[in-house]
Amino acid sequence: MITNYILLQEAQAEAAGGFSGIFMIIILIVIFYFFMIRPQNKRQKKIREERAKLEKGSRVFTQGGIYGKVCEVKDTTFVVEIAPNVKITVDKNCVYAAADADAAIQDAQNNSQNK
Repeated sequence: MITNYILLQEAQAEAAGGFSGIFMIIILIVIFYFFMIRPQNKRQKKIREERAKLEKGSRVFTQGGIYGKVCEVKDTTFVVEIAPNVKITVDKNCVYAAADADAAIQDAQNNSQNK
């Protein structure tokens, strides 16, 4: 009789422990979602929207740090003019809109003239 009671208590404790373990895993997943996954998805969506707005004449910079102006928009690439009569073809995923591109280009030109 006593052994049955002890065994039932142990089984009940194990069942409750398993449930709390699953509950903790669910809480961790929710925390990761709200603090890591969701903000990253928002950033990626914003970058995609900015790329969709780029058109001929827009100032951009590439992942490699090259500043330029969009001359032509194709399906998966941009043709970017980086200097007079110097054009490069860049994948759309490697281009970002440059709000301060004019200032950066001016700084680069001033630095090259001062040397």
